Amino acid sequence: MHPPKPRLFHISEQPGISIFTPRPSPSNFDNITGDVVFAISDQLLHNYLLPRDCPRVTFYAGTNTIDANKQKFMGNTTASHIVAVESGWYQKIKETTLYCYEFLPDDFMLIDECAGYYVSYKPALPIAVTVIGDIMAALLNRDIELRFMPSLTDIADAVRNSSLRFSLIRMRNAKG
Repeated sequence: MHPPKPRLFHISEQPGISIFTPRPSPSNFDNITGDVVFAISDQLLHNYLLPRDCPRVTFYAGTNTIDANKQKFMGNTTASHIVAVESGWYQKIKETTLYCYEFLPDDFMLIDECAGYYVSYKPALPIAVTVIGDIMAALLNRDIELRFMPSLTDIADAVRNSSLRFSLIRMRNAKG
């Protein structure tokens, strides 16, 4: 018996996208062999409920996370996931509207379980779109803790060197 297919999404600041055309991957993945359409699983959608260029450190405990790392990074939260962003992005987050496009999962394949990334080599038509006018509310309605920090440098290094599952997204835009 196969597990149920995941719900897959693409977050954009652009409204009215009627078709997503495959294009080169912005990051290097050994298992991507051409132009693709990216999608994110519902489980990790919160990682992308932010303005596109906003740097963020996201993490959660996986099956191989040691107790000391879970206690150090997540010991005082009941949330299953943490999303840390720079304090300087607060106003941009408050002002940005996002569009959450949903895809049928049929043509997508998982390429990174930790990050929840799926790709399709075929054009993808959205089956639904949700306007997200209040990013903070959308984030806080999920099982996450949202952390605002003056800098992401130290947390990114610490999480990268831990046993946590993580994504470091748009860190080239971090202030340091």
